Amino acid sequence: MKIYLAGPMTGYPQFNYPAFHQAASSLRKEGHFVFSPAERDIERDGKNWGDEVKDGSAAAAKEKGFDLRSALGDDLEFICKDAEAIALLPGWEKSSGAQAEWATARALGLKFIYL
Repeated sequence: MKIYLAGPMTGYPQFNYPAFHQAASSLRKEGHFVFSPAERDIERDGKNWGDEVKDGSAAAAKEKGFDLRSALGDDLEFICKDAEAIALLPGWEKSSGAQAEWATARALGLKFIYL
């Protein structure tokens, strides 16, 4: 199954990348294709934002060149064009980005996996 991995990032140590990496690994071991926004950010920008901004500050990331519009655009494009399911990390409901991803998945009738 093609799964989009959603969860909170901003304000979490290392943008919560360790949780994204662990969840993506577990889902892949089950045989799924996983789109992780943490991995996509690193791939797109050539920077590990979790290492660049240890405290997960959105303002600090923006100052260092992180573009939220590009990131969210990539994420929503995968959800709209490819995803069959969305897997949600704990705390997703407190994240405006994850809420937008959840709402998009809901509108499209995707399967939900609550981790």
